[in-house]
Amino acid sequence: MLKAERHNFILSKLADELRVNTIHLAIDLKVSEDSIRRDLNELHQKGRLEKVYGGAVPVINKQNSVFDLIITNEDKKNEVGLKALSLLHDGQVLIMSGGTTNSVFCKLIPADLKATVYTYSLPIAMQLSQHPNIDLIFIGGKMQKNAMVTIGIDVLQVLSKIKADICFMGVSSIDTNQGLTEMGYEVSIVKKAMIESSEKVICLFTAEKLNTRKPHVVCGLNKIDTIVTDLDPNDERLTDFKKAGVQLL
Repeated sequence: MLKAERHNFILSKLADELRVNTIHLAIDLKVSEDSIRRDLNELHQKGRLEKVYGGAVPVINKQNSVFDLIITNEDKKNEVGLKALSLLHDGQVLIMSGGTTNSVFCKLIPADLKATVYTYSLPIAMQLSQHPNIDLIFIGGKMQKNAMVTIGIDVLQVLSKIKADICFMGVSSIDTNQGLTEMGYEVSIVKKAMIESSEKVICLFTAEKLNTRKPHVVCGLNKIDTIVTDLDPNDERLTDFKKAGVQLL
């Protein structure tokens, strides 16, 4: 992987998770920890992140609102969102997880779409609160402040009573062996519940998330109906997903 590609991956992960770990990045990118440290030093010098012990955090700008998300590769995430629009129609009940790709997708939803959306993500809820025809239900619970999503038993209880048509799932990591994986255990549990409450699971992500993994498994590929990426569906990087029976957009 080229240095520029590593930098894009690091910044995208930082935007999604608000902290990156040197060791985990080395594993994800299959390079040495020294290479990651050099990458983080270079990005720090350019003002793209704040290097800290063991990793990096976003650059703090106190003038920004907490809802001013840093979105890297926005053009690619826009491609993903435009593809996913074909899956929407009036009357649907949707579950929306968090993440910057989902946030970009939400901005693209047509103003005349009439649907019900459940979400545990505060940024997603704030975005959809501006939509004139969406019935929005924010699932309350204990707030995980770094990701601005709710977790815990209250969230799981609400999800257990929902019968959604589609879950639009943001992705931290995905590969053909482990399926979807997450860094945080509590978020992985909430995502499992989202999947169980949905008739179909649609994963939205850009190519740098492919063939990476995190410690906590969310689900195998057998639970995923469709993946929507910025790649052409015939791209060889998606071949194994197609063989596993996952539909590609």
